[in-house]
Parts: sequence; structure tokens; C-alpha cells
Amino acid sequence: MTTRTERLDGLPFTRKHRRLLLGSGVGWALDAMDVGLISFVMAALAVHWALTPTELSWIGSIGFVGMAIGAALGGLLADRIGRRQVFAATLLVYGLATGAAALSTGIAVLIVLRFIVGLGLGAELPVASTLVSEFAPRRIRGRVVVILEGFWAVGWIMAALIGYFVVPTGDDGWRWALAIGLVPAAYALVIRFGLPESVRFLESKGRVDEAERIVREYEASAGVEPPAAETTGTTPLPDRAAPDRVAPVGESPREEAARESIWSPRLRRRTGALWIVWFGINFSYYGAFIWLPSLLVSQGFDLVRSFGYTLIITLAQLPGYAVAAWLIEVWGRRVTLAVFLSGSAVAAGLFGLAGSPATIIAAGMALSFFNLGAWGALYAIGPELYPTRTRGSGTGAAAAFGRIASIIAPLLVPVMLGAGGTAMVFGVFAAAFVVAALAAFTLPERKGVALEET
Repeated sequence: MTTRTERLDGLPFTRKHRRLLLGSGVGWALDAMDVGLISFVMAALAVHWALTPTELSWIGSIGFVGMAIGAALGGLLADRIGRRQVFAATLLVYGLATGAAALSTGIAVLIVLRFIVGLGLGAELPVASTLVSEFAPRRIRGRVVVILEGFWAVGWIMAALIGYFVVPTGDDGWRWALAIGLVPAAYALVIRFGLPESVRFLESKGRVDEAERIVREYEASAGVEPPAAETTGTTPLPDRAAPDRVAPVGESPREEAARESIWSPRLRRRTGALWIVWFGINFSYYGAFIWLPSLLVSQGFDLVRSFGYTLIITLAQLPGYAVAAWLIEVWGRRVTLAVFLSGSAVAAGLFGLAGSPATIIAAGMALSFFNLGAWGALYAIGPELYPTRTRGSGTGAAAAFGRIASIIAPLLVPVMLGAGGTAMVFGVFAAAFVVAALAAFTLPERKGVALEET
């Protein structure tokens, strides 16, 4: 008997896959644009509101407090009410909150709204990667998820362009930049009505008619005839009664018991290693890039010049993703992730020692290249480590733990600057990348392996 998920896994990459990837990718890019914008807003507010480094660090970190909570809740909700529903809701939440932040009258209001923005952002990211990974053909699943992650670079470049052309235009330039963040609220409607729900999720809830309809649409897009009714079936689920057309609101105690814990003896080693990688990459990435424009201003560059350097550095993210997308199906997930993390460590060390504009840009571009390639590999490997019932919560929990690092890092940057300058800051980031690379080597290799169903 051929299951629906096996039928999806065996399909070629079609226009339906492309539409899903593009639709999810645009949402991902809008996320990145929002996260990136705050780094430019911080630099502008340091000038216009005369904020202290401590106040700036809280503006940078508070969003990640929300992201940590949002990532954990979003993953749990995705396993209960669906990937698409959570994806759309989170876009709406953070889009509206970002637009409202443009009207902030003081630092307290801005901090509260940035926390709400973080809730939406944190919940959306692991859900999007889970949705795409569950539809991607098995033979190129890793590459497809890395391409999804590549939209992050598009969004960050959009943020850098807005930072360069909009933020420096006047005292209210930062407000206009944040107002652009309302776009995700409108895009939430596209997600809600334009993208399919996960077939694996629908089957786990007994909604087999919906699951079958979606699989047949993808088969029709590929020009593949669906198999005869008697040769198809659902993915076997333990201890389940005959499926109903309508999904239950919650899960019975029996269904809850069937969900394997991410800390079970079989999964706990990969969970621990994944959490370490998430922590290390979040600590170094957000500590560096949230503060980058402000660090350049503190070194004597004006706003326009520092934003211009940041834009150039950001452009290197795109080839980083492209190379990682190719290597992940050649070298495999684990080696690709570890190599890009190691390259990030070297680049961070060089950036800490850079003194001239040329060396700052060169080291910064190397850091962008390797760091964002590592992000792509990480998002590809995460959903592959867990079965369907815990895939959303497993990836969400790892992301939530990583957000703790993204909270801490911006707060620590002023302290480390005072203790040892830029060299110390980026030396610590390099060390975090090394630890993450070592943890990556312990993860199981899932290249070409079907996603677990139960």
C-alpha cells in the first residue's frame, strides 16, 4: 500500500512546490526585513533620542524574548491546529505590531511593541520550515529548505536598503521604515488562503479527504496519475480509530501518549546537539548583526556610511545560501552545517581584528557568507530529526532555546566592548561558532532519508 506521504516524496519538483516555496519564502523574507530593520533603527535612535548603549541593547534584545516564547508556542500550536493556520496568524501579529511601533512616543512603548513583534516572528520561522520540508520531494528536501532560508537574505537586504535610503532622511526616517513593516499583515491573507495545509498534519488529525485532495493536486501538477483507491492509504498511526472528516479540536490522552517526547532515549541526543547549535548560531549572529550599524557608528563612521557598509556586507548572504543549498545534497546536512559554522568562526575572528574599511567589509562579507549558509543548513536538518507528531514542537523548542542566546548577546555586547573592545566581542562570537560546529558533527545524517511519520 502506497501512503500519501510516499506519493508526495516521489514526485518531481513542480509548479505547486514552487508556489509553496515562493509563498513561504516571501513570508520568511518579510520576517528578516523586520528583524534587520531594528538594527538600523537602533543606530538612528542612538543619534536622535540620545539613547545609552544599555537602552539600545534592550531595544535589540526584547524582540528576542518574544521570539523565544513565540517559537515554543508556535511549534506546539502547529502540531495541534495546523502549520498554515499558525503561519498566517503570526504574520498578522508581527506585521500589525511593527506598524504600530512606528508611532512609538518613547522607549517604553517601543520595547513593548517589539516584544509583541517577537512573539509573531518566533512562532512563524520554525512553522514555515516544517511546512515546506513536509511537501518537498525527498531527494531534494534539504536543498528546498535551504532555498527557503535563502529568502532571509532577501529580507535582510531589503532592510539594509530601507536603512540606507529611508532611515537617514530625517528625525522620523526610522518611523517610516517601521511603517513598511505593515506589509506582512496584508500578506497573511495570501498565506491563509493560498497555501496548502500539511498532508502529514491532516492525516494525523483524521482529515483524510483533505489530505487526499491536496496530494492529487500535486500529482496532477506533475502529470502523475493517482494510484487506484485500493492501493492508497494513510500513513499508519498507532492506536487510532477510523479517521473522521472533521478534525478534533484537541487530542485525546491516547493520542498524546503516542507522541514521542523530544527527550525520549531515542531522540534526546539529537535534541541536545540541536539545541547547542541553535544557541551558538543565535548568540553570534544576532550579537553581531543587530549591533553592526551601531558598532560602525561608534568607530567614527556617520549613519549613511555605516549603513552603506552594512548593505555591502549583507549582500554576501545570498551566495552563502546558494552554496549551502548545493552542498547540502552533495556533502550532506551535517558536514555542510559544521563547515559553514567553522568558516563563520574564522570570519568572526578576522572581523574583530579588522581596522580599515576594506578589511571590515571583507571580513564582514565572509561572516555573512558562512553564517547565513549555516543558518540554511540548520533549518534543513531540524525538521528531519523528528517524527510528524513532534516535528513542529521539536523544531520550535530548539528555536526557542536558541532565542535565549539572541536575548543575551545584544545585552552583552556593550559589556564586552567596555572590557576588551571589538576584538573581544568577535572573539567570543568565534568561540560560540566553534562550539556549535562541534555539536553539529554529532547530529545524525538524514540526507535522502524519508521523514518519520509517527
